[in-house]
Amino acid sequence: MKGTFITIEGTDGTGKSTQIALLAEFLRQKGLPVVLTREPGGTPIGEKIRQILLDVENGDMTPSTEALLYAASRAQHVSQTIRPALEAGAVVICDRFYDSSVVYQAYGRGLGEAMVQSINQWALDGLEPDCTLLFTLPPKKALDRASKDHTPDRLEQEGLSFQETVYEAYQALAKAAPNRVVAVDASQSVEEVAKDVQQAVWSRLKR
Repeated sequence: MKGTFITIEGTDGTGKSTQIALLAEFLRQKGLPVVLTREPGGTPIGEKIRQILLDVENGDMTPSTEALLYAASRAQHVSQTIRPALEAGAVVICDRFYDSSVVYQAYGRGLGEAMVQSINQWALDGLEPDCTLLFTLPPKKALDRASKDHTPDRLEQEGLSFQETVYEAYQALAKAAPNRVVAVDASQSVEEVAKDVQQAVWSRLKR
């Protein structure tokens, strides 16, 4: 691999989309090739799966079906988009990756890490992020922000209790992988968050 794989995590409403765009602009100004992508999605097939996963009309979807669909989208994503971009030397910035499956399906849905890991073994094909930025914001504030920006999707409609479980799982993730996961205080101003993000990423790229 010649490139660098950066993933962005956090509950909805933490400002990930804004900061991803600012980070991409910062890196491009440094002369680096940047590929932006997202999960679920990132490929034509993945985007179709995304529509199914987030559609509020699919409220009867079982947790195992949900986890399998995320893994299916990820398998196509890794093969068609992420790995080729890394091999070409790009900095790949991905809005959500495997960590989202851990916190949302393993903990939020109660499937457990062993099952989620098993489902994703083929999908990941050994790929791991070089750096993960975790945007942190109290669940109630994040949910309020998200509901103001757009109509809640199927997962956002799960309510505050579900989001609190996901938030706590993210905190545990950050403690378990301190060399990879960088927590970013998303309650700051856009400019302050951008500064923290750029410093964290640039320090790792220089290594």
